[in-house]
Amino acid sequence: MNIITAIIISFAISFALTAVLGYVLIPMLHKLKFGQNILTDIGPKWHAKKQGTPTMGGIMFIIGIIFATVVTMLICVGAKTEIFSTVTELKNQQLTRLVTGLLMALGFALVGFADDYIKVVKKRNLGLTEIQKTIPQVLIIGGYLASLAVSKSTAMFIPFYGKVALDSVPGMIFFFLFGTCVIYGCINAVNFTDGIDGLCGGVTIPVGVAFAVMAIIMSSTSVGILGAALAGGCAGYFIWNHYPAKVMMGDTGSMFLGGLVVALAYAVECPIILLPVGIVYVIEALSDVIQIGSIKIRHKKVFKMAPIHHHFEMCGWNEKKIVAIFTLVSVIGCAVGVIIMNYTVKM
Repeated sequence: MNIITAIIISFAISFALTAVLGYVLIPMLHKLKFGQNILTDIGPKWHAKKQGTPTMGGIMFIIGIIFATVVTMLICVGAKTEIFSTVTELKNQQLTRLVTGLLMALGFALVGFADDYIKVVKKRNLGLTEIQKTIPQVLIIGGYLASLAVSKSTAMFIPFYGKVALDSVPGMIFFFLFGTCVIYGCINAVNFTDGIDGLCGGVTIPVGVAFAVMAIIMSSTSVGILGAALAGGCAGYFIWNHYPAKVMMGDTGSMFLGGLVVALAYAVECPIILLPVGIVYVIEALSDVIQIGSIKIRHKKVFKMAPIHHHFEMCGWNEKKIVAIFTLVSVIGCAVGVIIMNYTVKM
C-alpha cells in the first residue's frame, strides 16, 4: 500500500463515519435540548432564527477523524506499507508531533466542551470567561511544546530558506514564545471563523487536503493520514452544517479543529505555513483585532460588524455566497502553501 492509497482510505473512513454519526448525534442533541443560544447583540439580528439549532456537533468529526486515523495507520502496519514496514515512523519525531498534536487538539476540545456546556446546560450565555479559557489553553500549549522539546522535535522549515535547528538556548526561547503565539492565535482564529452555516467546515476541507499533499511531498504517511482524516471529517460534517444548518460544531468542534490544524503545521515542521494555508483564519482574526483597536483608538468602526464574514452579511451577501467565496480563498491560499512547502523542502 502506498501513501496515496492510505490517504484515500483515511479520507473515506472519516467522511463516512462523520456523515453517518449525524443520524445518531443530531436527534440525541435535540432530545437533550442542547440548542444554540443566539446572541443578536454580537451577530446579525436575523441569526435569531437559528435559535435552538443543536450545538456540540463537532463531536461528530472528532470521532470520525480519530477513528479514521487510528484504523488507517493499523491497516498500513498490517499491510506492511513501506514507510511502516520496520515500524520506523512509529518511533520517529514526526509521529511524536502527531500523537502529541492530537492530544493537544483533544485538550482544546475539552475546553470548548466546557464552554458549550455552560452556555447550553447552565444557561450562561457567555460561557467561560476569557481568563477561564486562556489559562487551560496556555497550559495545554505549554505541555505540547514541552513534549516537542523533550523529543528534540524543535527544528522548523523557514519558507524559501530551509530547515533551521532551534536547539540552542536562544533558539529554545524563540521556540516556546513563537509557538505559544502561533498556537493560541490559531485556535482562536478558527473559533472566530465558525460564525455562519458551513463556513468553518468548508474552509477547513482544503486545509486538510493541503497537508495531505505536503505529506506526499515529504513522504510522510502518518501526516497524510491525519490530513486526509481532517478533510474527510469536515466534508462529512458539512453535509449537516451547510445552510440551513441542522447542527453547529460549537466551541467543542472549532477549538479541536484549531488544535488539529496547528498540529499538522508542526508535523510538517513549518508552523509559518499557516499564514497562506490558514489565510481565511488569519483574515477573520485580523478583522476582529482591527475592529476592536479602531473602536478603542478612533471610536469608529472599520467594518460594519466583525469578524469579517458578518461584515459581508451586513453588506447583503447571503451565507451560501460567503461560504463559497471564503472557501475559494482558502483553496487558493492552500495551493500557495503547498507550492511554498514543495520549494522549501527540496532546497
